[in-house]
Amino acid sequence: MFSSSQNKGFSLTFANGNTVSVQWGPANYCDPEHAQGRGAPFDAPSQTQVWKSATAEVAAWNADGEWHNFEHDQVDGWQSADDVSGFISFVSSNELNTGKAPWAADDDDYDDDYDDEE
Repeated sequence: MFSSSQNKGFSLTFANGNTVSVQWGPANYCDPEHAQGRGAPFDAPSQTQVWKSATAEVAAWNADGEWHNFEHDQVDGWQSADDVSGFISFVSSNELNTGKAPWAADDDDYDDDYDDEE
């Protein structure tokens, strides 16, 4: 499945049930080619024919809606086109890391459902 989002990104859902999201709009972790950069108004991408960025933010989740955990967050920003391509390939053919995130180990607000797995 292909989806687009407000002229600033897209998502792809693969046969394995995983979805990858690639975003490069205001407030995403990227370098938009706009005078205000990441601080541009949220609707700025939809007000232009083409919205560009040197880098993009990526994220992924599985068919159950469980997000992939990077070492530091559930999104990974400032990715080059080559980095994005590699992550898309990974998501399309691998199981995602959806266990308790290392960065959330000391977070009391983290989902208590993971406590049962330890």
